[in-house]
Amino acid sequence: MEIFTYEGLVALMQVIGIDLVLAGDNAIVIGLAAAGLPKELRAKAILVGIIAATVMRIGFALITTQLLEIAGLLLAGGILLLWVCWKMWRELQNGHAAEDAAVEALADADLNADGTIAGGAPTKTFAQAATQIVIADVSMSLDNVLAVAGAAHGHPTVLVIGLVLSIALMGLAASFIANLLNKYRWIAYIGLLIILYVALKMMWEGWHEVQPMVLGMLG
Repeated sequence: MEIFTYEGLVALMQVIGIDLVLAGDNAIVIGLAAAGLPKELRAKAILVGIIAATVMRIGFALITTQLLEIAGLLLAGGILLLWVCWKMWRELQNGHAAEDAAVEALADADLNADGTIAGGAPTKTFAQAATQIVIADVSMSLDNVLAVAGAAHGHPTVLVIGLVLSIALMGLAASFIANLLNKYRWIAYIGLLIILYVALKMMWEGWHEVQPMVLGMLG
């Protein structure tokens, strides 16, 4: 099995880092959307969000490997992940207040001992929260599957492990991972560097795929 080779092991470590960071980031987005809801609706919205993210990861996992075989989509996937890196960088530069509210909503606990759970979050309806969650889930699930496919490129066993881990983390441990990333920001920075590396690698490989076609069109 290729996971017992040096290249396979490195790819597996990259995939695990990507899964941890993007599952936590997705969970925080779900928590943020649900934070402005009354207590009785918050848990329902979070459950809907986690189930939707899990289902979407399964769906994208079934088609992404085939899509990446199409010339030009590897390059497009790398550019998309580069945008994900920029978005994550900006989020990491912001204060912790929003993330704290998201983690409190996910845990349904007053973690900062201010007497409220997700206090200060803007109020919203369940429909508004659910819409925000589903839109975010579509984008972030695609990002996750693309990043895993890019990191595991040429290592099918690593790809399968990565996709299964991605689904398991989102379905079973989203709240724990979000809390972990919020407490230890350096983990998120390491994940960001891994995703940046994968994005640049996908762009490089994607460019070499389409270069003959582009040169042929120009010639």
